[in-house]
This record gives sequence, C-alpha cells and structure tokens, in this order.
Amino acid sequence: MTDPMETAEPANLRFLRRLVTVLTVVMIFGVLVVIGLLVTRLSGRGPELPASITLPDGSEAATFTMGDGWYAVVTTDDRILIFDRLSGNLRQTLQID
Repeated sequence: MTDPMETAEPANLRFLRRLVTVLTVVMIFGVLVVIGLLVTRLSGRGPELPASITLPDGSEAATFTMGDGWYAVVTTDDRILIFDRLSGNLRQTLQID
C-alpha cells in the first residue's frame, strides 16, 4: 500500500500554492512601499507660518489661511484681513455681509 502523504499533488494545487506565495510577497512589498511613502511625505517640513500676527484693536481671530505671498485672518466680527507674507503689513480688509 502507498502512504497517502507520499502521493503527488495535483498540478492545479501546486499552481495555487505558488500563486498564493507570489501574492503574499507582492502584498508585503506593497505595504512596505506605502509605509515608505507615508514616512517620506509626512516627515517633510510644513509651511512657514508667521511668528506673530498683529490684528487691529478689538479683532479676534476665528480662522487663518495662507496663499502665495499672503495670508488671511477671518475675524469673529465678520471681516477678512489679508496680510503681506513677507512684511506682515495689512494689504486689504474685506467686510463679510
């Protein structure tokens, strides 16, 4: 009698085993690539924020946003104050209706 453990495995089972092994290796490589990209992208320096912003008297900041060469502060009294990014001087004031 032959031992059932010594019988040759079918070709489709061998193919399936190799396919699962290859897919496992590809998934591990993909996860490593995603982790590497996250580390390199998130470890970079963020935008340079101004050290301090001098608001007009009685104004309180609600939100802040930046663009190329300017930054804006929305105040709690419904105004948008646009400042020059290099000098910090007030460029424009917009009233929100």
